[in-house]
Amino acid sequence: MGKKLPNTPRSQIKSALRLLWMKSRERAACVKRDNYTCQECGSKQSKAKGKEIKIEVHHLDGISWDKIIEYIYRHLLIDPKGLEVLCKECHSKETKE
Repeated sequence: MGKKLPNTPRSQIKSALRLLWMKSRERAACVKRDNYTCQECGSKQSKAKGKEIKIEVHHLDGISWDKIIEYIYRHLLIDPKGLEVLCKECHSKETKE
């Protein structure tokens, strides 16, 4: 019997999700809507040397990374016993059923 492969680390999942978020259309639309400006203090993003101001996008309802990562483990990154390899055509057929 072969050596058991380790689970994908939580840090790798969080890093991939963060990258997805940073490049998302939703985040970009929010930044554009708010004119690259902090909605609390009015500071505008700046890349001018010595006057750099970074902005971030905040989820008003909060975000639970632990719950999201747990969901990914439960439904996507499952034990290989619950997975099988199929050709594209058979996978399409199985998915429709």
